[in-house]
Amino acid sequence: MNCEVCQLKELEVEPFEICEVLRCILHTIVFHRALGLIRPKDIDLELFEITYVQCGEIEVEKKIDEKIEQFINWIEKHPNKKSQICLSFYEVKSKQPSWFTKIERLYWEQWYINLNVLQPTKSLIGKSHHSKLVMDPGEASEERSSRRTLLEQSLQEVLFQIIKFVNEKKDHVPPINDGVIYYPFEITIPSSSDSAFGMDMIKRMLHSGHPSMLN
Repeated sequence: MNCEVCQLKELEVEPFEICEVLRCILHTIVFHRALGLIRPKDIDLELFEITYVQCGEIEVEKKIDEKIEQFINWIEKHPNKKSQICLSFYEVKSKQPSWFTKIERLYWEQWYINLNVLQPTKSLIGKSHHSKLVMDPGEASEERSSRRTLLEQSLQEVLFQIIKFVNEKKDHVPPINDGVIYYPFEITIPSSSDSAFGMDMIKRMLHSGHPSMLN
């Protein structure tokens, strides 16, 4: 099976921005691959002038929130690292050898969310106990405001990238089954070691077939 892959633009975020940014991106992807009868729900971000849409499914919200919480816990243990989250859509197929039934997942689409998590900026820095304030609080506030504006613009670009991908890439999407509201999906976050996460992704791609890339 052909597995389409979308590498989303990297975003620079501070730790307190992670939750809103990931909710916005993950829910937007799932919503645009939703099927059947859903109850769309508009969500206004608190940190940015952006509104996105959720499917209105409790199970989806719970699944996404749990993975975001796990990712934030991972970030706290691995500061100053670029990181990647993968949302994969798949089909479930049954193989039936003579003596057991094997269930396998065939991945047909993968989304890579790339984050560069910054450490909070400090207005007070010093090399000794005689140090003074070296950055004016007003300047620090202005710098953060400017960075927030850039992040908002970048997040909007990511949302447009998602919509563009969904509209252009349709041939690989599996047939719709009756009664299905949304395609099965899983969210993979980095493990205790980056190499383990990379190997896991390689195994998935080998299992699903060679993916085609869209930057």
